[in-house]
Amino acid sequence: MHRRVCFSISHNLAQSSKSTSKKSKTTSKKSHSTVTTNTPTTTSSSVSNPKLAAVSAENTSSLHQCHGIVIRNTGSSYMVRTDEGNIVECRVKGNFRLKGIRTTNPVAVGDGVSIRPAAEGELAYIVAIDNRRNYIIRKASNLSKQSHILAANIDRVLLLITVARPETTTTFIDRFLASAEAYRVPVTLVFNKIDDLNEEERATLKYLTWIYRDIGYEVLQLSALQGQGVEQLAPLLTEKITLLAGHSGVGKSTLINRLIPNAGARTAEVSEAHGTGMHTTTFSELFDLPSGGGLIDIPGIKGFGTFDMEPEEIAHYFREIFRISSDCKFNNCTHTHEPGCAVLEAIEAHQIAPSRYTSYLSMLDDKEEGKYRD
Repeated sequence: MHRRVCFSISHNLAQSSKSTSKKSKTTSKKSHSTVTTNTPTTTSSSVSNPKLAAVSAENTSSLHQCHGIVIRNTGSSYMVRTDEGNIVECRVKGNFRLKGIRTTNPVAVGDGVSIRPAAEGELAYIVAIDNRRNYIIRKASNLSKQSHILAANIDRVLLLITVARPETTTTFIDRFLASAEAYRVPVTLVFNKIDDLNEEERATLKYLTWIYRDIGYEVLQLSALQGQGVEQLAPLLTEKITLLAGHSGVGKSTLINRLIPNAGARTAEVSEAHGTGMHTTTFSELFDLPSGGGLIDIPGIKGFGTFDMEPEEIAHYFREIFRISSDCKFNNCTHTHEPGCAVLEAIEAHQIAPSRYTSYLSMLDDKEEGKYRD
């Protein structure tokens, strides 16, 4: 009979620090995502959300079971760093399902998992997922009824943005921010490539920076290629788990190589013909930061379809609209046509940026028509 072991692969990753709990936001309607299993796990806390309860097909009470965190997802297999510091290649065992939600990836980077060792020389299996503190989720491309979890159990998102080459639209920014608000994940907007802007583009950068800072978001400007302004990130990253997101070509890999010199993230030029980036990251991975904590790199995102969001909830995830809506005449105001709508009055008074309201309407239209837009 084979001896059952948690076999390790040589590694140079330090054990990531435990993420701290987040304060609840009164403006958010979503509970923290929760993935429960059919047996208790080592997670310190759980938040109930029946829409996100994962069911393991295996009995996870085995004494040979190990626990760890998913640090890489290649689609067909997962790399898990155990609590003892070993790196174990795993597959998903049995019929993992998310109750009430169809997802293309039931296990995501950042997930705490229980794994069952296989016979020596074979792959181990993930048999249970810990309760999630939070996550970032979007509709899966071309699969409007399925979702894709970008990362789980994160302390912050750095949304990397470029004004040009490639252009990051305000629609994309606002959809991402709304999803993060729904799941209570803080976002810092990071404008990259500020060294490569003409006069008109610098004016756009100034305007967008003003819009989002006025709403209450933290906005940073830097050049990852030149190293300009990168030092601003240090206090945000230390001892935290951070998701780095954005379009392909905005400089995520360049920034990772700047922050983690031995990461070896691949970079590529932006297409001059289309002004879009080319995918250099093909799977999600958690890198350890020299200062402690970790940085999750994911493939570039083309579009961001919001998921599991009711039409009447959308206004709650636009901070300035939610704040002003308390003065609306009707408590079920959609802020589209109603008399006495304080939001419409604020738009006329230039208190809400037109681009933000356009993004709100586009999301409302998606929900009413059942659309998914890139």
